[in-house]
Amino acid sequence: MEELTFAGAVIVAGGLGKRMGRPKQMLPLAGLPVLVRAVQAFQQVRSVRQIVVVTSPENREILKKHFTDLTYALPGATRLLSVMNGVQALDPKVQAVAVHDGARPLVDPAAAARCLARGFAAGAAVLAVPVKDTVKQVRGGAVERTLERSSLWAAQTPQCYRAEILRRALDKFGHLQDATDESQLVERLGVSVQIEPSDYKNLKITTPEDLIMAEAFLQRGLRQRTGFGFDLHRLEPGRKFIVGGVEIPHSKGFLGHSDGDVVLHAACDALLGAMCLGEIGLLFPPSDPAIKGIDSRKIAARVLELVRKHGGQLVHLDITLVTQEPKISPHYPAVRASLARIFEMDEKDVSFKSKSHEHVGEIGRGEAAMCHAVATVLIGEEK
Repeated sequence: MEELTFAGAVIVAGGLGKRMGRPKQMLPLAGLPVLVRAVQAFQQVRSVRQIVVVTSPENREILKKHFTDLTYALPGATRLLSVMNGVQALDPKVQAVAVHDGARPLVDPAAAARCLARGFAAGAAVLAVPVKDTVKQVRGGAVERTLERSSLWAAQTPQCYRAEILRRALDKFGHLQDATDESQLVERLGVSVQIEPSDYKNLKITTPEDLIMAEAFLQRGLRQRTGFGFDLHRLEPGRKFIVGGVEIPHSKGFLGHSDGDVVLHAACDALLGAMCLGEIGLLFPPSDPAIKGIDSRKIAARVLELVRKHGGQLVHLDITLVTQEPKISPHYPAVRASLARIFEMDEKDVSFKSKSHEHVGEIGRGEAAMCHAVATVLIGEEK
């Protein structure tokens, strides 16, 4: 029997998310976009050697911050056209194809692997679960008949096929507008589509309630870690006063080997502390002349990359800047928005505030400023 060694995954994420107000596949789910979680699942399937994501150029730029080895295709006017675009982008050597909805972030990689193996062996297979509710067939607002529940299954994704069978079905029936999934096209070829049992956790994010349920499922497999960060810099004339990536007009600025952004430095140390990865002085030593004057946003990008590499997901920041001058409160919105961009978070998950030092000590005399930061990170449970 031929062995499956080169499978491809086509992840369809071209929807506009009209019910959710924005593309549902890019909504944050426990610190990461829904689509990112869907891609991560297929990275864990050993036979999948190519992942094609069918999505907009805007979403593509977000994915590039998380992945470096994806193939991309543009969405079509319908789901089937999007699938066709994705299949066309696959390597010709692909033996089997898994087609998956980008709005299903919690698919079990083991179930996806089983479905691919079964689809390759039988020609076609789909993940599905038995229907739990009694299903009524309705016409004109009245029940026409009650369907036999024991024979009903709810189809999920991925839906998996031998590559040549899927290509043949798309070539012959891809123009049909009434097909809601590609397995219907394969059925029209006369190929028997096998059912591979899945679980109810593999839900599709369609409504706000779905997102709440997905968060609950996901939280069961994560633990929360908290890190604390602190930084202090002297203030000198002729330097820029930069906090959280925002330059605030002032007669003095922060003295330091970098741009002296105490807010970003404290936030980065909080992230590293939550992950037990040291502090920024180890990553960016002040003795290194190559980084003199470095923009602290670059430091933050490196720290965020490191946190993600170790399986961490930043979900909340709470930052307090302590300075006698200048007055910071008028700049709260700009700094919060900047921090959200830098750390790729929803602004509602970023807290930024400031306190004076009541004219006490160096800070009270306007000679220095300091910052405290707390970061909350989610990481996977230890095996």
